[in-house]
Amino acid sequence: MAAHSTIEFKKPLWQTIALLSLGFWLSGTLLLDGVIMPSLYAAGMMTQPGFASAGYMIFGMFNRIELICAALVLTGILALVKLHQVQGKWITPAIVISVFLLALTSIETYGLTPQLSALVMQLNWLEPLQQSAAEMTQMQSGYWALELLKLTGGAILLTWLYRDRGESVAQ
Repeated sequence: MAAHSTIEFKKPLWQTIALLSLGFWLSGTLLLDGVIMPSLYAAGMMTQPGFASAGYMIFGMFNRIELICAALVLTGILALVKLHQVQGKWITPAIVISVFLLALTSIETYGLTPQLSALVMQLNWLEPLQQSAAEMTQMQSGYWALELLKLTGGAILLTWLYRDRGESVAQ
């Protein structure tokens, strides 16, 4: 007896995976940057001594979720191109943007978040915290610039994928 698999990777499945990953990623980013962090700042939690380690835990975990989402988006777009020979003027820029988003997320995860946490983390409890405000401001500006690039690139990809999904369903 020979068993035949009837599983077929359909174009809408890969588009759905990429769309859901991108939507989850962007909404999580907006929630963290637009609601949670300003709320913690307004409540005065950022001045507490243990906030640096708590912030590192929050951002560290969220950054790794972002890496998974970025990888799923890139995989979904590459699968659309390879398996379904998707044609369109948006394909090459979509691949470039998704690779760029993965690189941005890697920079935030392995470069920026540990550096920001190291600037404010008090490792020696006997000495007062030596904090460089100029260096912290510069790194936070870099973080917000990367976030704006990520949100812009993600919104562009989301628009292209959603528009193409509507065209493939209509066919």
